[in-house]
Amino acid sequence: MSSPVALPRGARRALGRADLATYRWVRGGLHHAEVTPRVAAFSRLGEHAALWLGIGAVGAAVDRGRRPRWLRGLSLVAGAYVANTAVKNVIGRQRPAFEEFPHLVKTPTQLSFPSAHATSSFCAAAAYRGLLPAGPLYAAATAMAVSRVVLGVHYPSDIVAGAALGTVVGTLGRQSP
Repeated sequence: MSSPVALPRGARRALGRADLATYRWVRGGLHHAEVTPRVAAFSRLGEHAALWLGIGAVGAAVDRGRRPRWLRGLSLVAGAYVANTAVKNVIGRQRPAFEEFPHLVKTPTQLSFPSAHATSSFCAAAAYRGLLPAGPLYAAATAMAVSRVVLGVHYPSDIVAGAALGTVVGTLGRQSP
């Protein structure tokens, strides 16, 4: 399958090597067995965008004055998750699989690009910005996204692409009439 990005072959190879080197560095250098259960528990909150959908639902239920904004954000997160699934199925990139770095969590599919955790997290950060403080939203989104590399189920480029997709959906969706 050819690359969907129109880059020269040498540039694609260099990016691929950097992606793999970063993956190996994170898995080999940042992984600590004593924190894995906490990272995995946090990451589970992002499965199927559950954390972000839950925040939107609670916000809509308790913040009646801004309910339309909460509901719009909630729908953007759901839409970003659906869009991510569609892109993931079209691209078909398989998750990292290295004997020395086994996956530390189970995943619903073997598809990797883009990361749904990163997509939904960055969409939520953009969509809920102004409803909640931006700093903690983006910190949580970043932690959620990076957790997927730490747990061995995504390459860094999966995270970058997911964060970009989520940011675009969350930002443009906020600006629509």
